[in-house]
Amino acid sequence: MRRTGLDWTFAPTVATPRDYRWGRVYEGYSEDPEIVYQYAGRMVEGIQGGAEGLAGQHHVISNVKHWVGDGGTENGVDRGENHYSEDYLRNIHATGYFAGLQAGAQVVMTSFNSWHNEANYDQTSEGGYNKKLHASKYLVTDILKNKMGFDGIVVTDWNGQGEVNGCTASNCPVAVNAGNDVFMVTARSDWQAFYRNVIEQVNTGLIPLSRIDDAVTRILRVKLRANLWQKPKPSERSLAGQQALLGSDEHRALAREAVSQSLVLLKNKNNILPLSVDQKILVTGSGANNIQKQTGGWSLTWQGNENKLDKDFPGATTMLMAVKNIIGKDKVITKVSDADQDTIALVVIGEDPYAEMFGDIKANKTLEFSSIKPTYLVDLENIKSLKVAGLKVITVFYSGRPLYVNEEINHSDAFVAALATWH
Repeated sequence: MRRTGLDWTFAPTVATPRDYRWGRVYEGYSEDPEIVYQYAGRMVEGIQGGAEGLAGQHHVISNVKHWVGDGGTENGVDRGENHYSEDYLRNIHATGYFAGLQAGAQVVMTSFNSWHNEANYDQTSEGGYNKKLHASKYLVTDILKNKMGFDGIVVTDWNGQGEVNGCTASNCPVAVNAGNDVFMVTARSDWQAFYRNVIEQVNTGLIPLSRIDDAVTRILRVKLRANLWQKPKPSERSLAGQQALLGSDEHRALAREAVSQSLVLLKNKNNILPLSVDQKILVTGSGANNIQKQTGGWSLTWQGNENKLDKDFPGATTMLMAVKNIIGKDKVITKVSDADQDTIALVVIGEDPYAEMFGDIKANKTLEFSSIKPTYLVDLENIKSLKVAGLKVITVFYSGRPLYVNEEINHSDAFVAALATWH
């Protein structure tokens, strides 16, 4: 990020996903709040580098999100309803904030979800309060700012104020009064109108001037801590434009180590793995030569389904490319008709990329991988047909969440869960 000139990252996500149907499961570290707690603090430390690192030129401002309870919505519906008690909301879904704020995170992002609890109040939004976090004065001001002592910036999510009853993206005084300091208003017509509306609402007394003073003070405080007035412009900083550092050998080695340690071997019949470099291999499956399934959503593009290998990820390799590089092109085939009795099939399958609500598994579906999409069923049928043809089958599974793959495992000689990860 420093090489591209940015000063602020919307990370880490410290949600505690409790329903695998949610389309943002892969953004969280774990369903276990203790693990989320451990990761959140370490991520903030790495991103900001402590007070000294934040003031320097090699780190950026960290942003823990989404406050709070996004991983606990009913039926895993993105932007849905959270009905947890306050104790469970705090002890399950807020642990990442305790660690993140203790590590010095300077920004907290408000969540799209609602929290349905009597303690949750706003300041009389029109049409009745729908309990959306963007208007929750109780959780944003009373708890986060006052009780937890957070003195940094609270930023809204993408036009999140527009989901509050009685509000639009361009007009939501109740969200200002709730304690949001920076508003992510994306359309030009909306942010210009929002600016004018806030000025008018302050002049009429609808928004207290003290609320504006609080927001401005927090923004200036974070800029001061990040030393933004003293740093040169991004193009003149120490790492500016050093493209050779992007995808460097050192970084790729670290990424390769991370992937190796995250692989989970679920089956290895007769110790078929590891394979010999002299082995003839059929590489097949929907994920065999698909960079989009490897990178997942939130990877340069929102849904991740527009990413191109050469254009967006120079130097990256698909499974097919990697196997060719390791054992040689002459030992790799992609058509089952070219297989002989000694050929081993390497079948690469996995979820298509997705982000946010587009990844939600609907109520009429289950967590069985092959039943979610017709194309996923094709992968299962491919595995079955290869077994019928007499080949030994090794399956590699890319996914953003745990899914039922019983049949795929049963029809494979070896099975590796290679979970795709955010960013």
